[in-house]
Amino acid sequence: MASNQFIQIYFPDGQSVRAELAVTPEERAQGLMFRQKIEFDQGMLFVFEREGIYSFWMKNMAVYLDLIWLDKEKRIVHVEREVPPCAEEPCPTYASNVPALYVLELRAGSFEKRGLKMFDRLDFILPHQKCLNDFINW
Repeated sequence: MASNQFIQIYFPDGQSVRAELAVTPEERAQGLMFRQKIEFDQGMLFVFEREGIYSFWMKNMAVYLDLIWLDKEKRIVHVEREVPPCAEEPCPTYASNVPALYVLELRAGSFEKRGLKMFDRLDFILPHQKCLNDFINW
């Protein structure tokens, strides 16, 4: 089950998407499964405890997605565009060959539509980061 926590993720051009957070192992396993559609201003951000090689599959998906891996500096280190739903098992997996801390799933075509490129930095503040920043600035 998803966390029902959302954050804004800002792109280099100043535009943003509202991303649902997937933080726990259960939320990450569920991801966007069974969603019938995703709009261009929506996404899901998978947050991991440490940088690593994380693979994804499209089991029980109804829509194509762009998968974007981000390092600890929130820079794009890998992208898989127009990833189709899994048609039959075994489902193919998609992974970055460099460590990532976050993976952002967006509607297919978003990477190109937003003019993103490798090593672009995205901007977002996770809820626990916001609390810490508020405390520091108090």
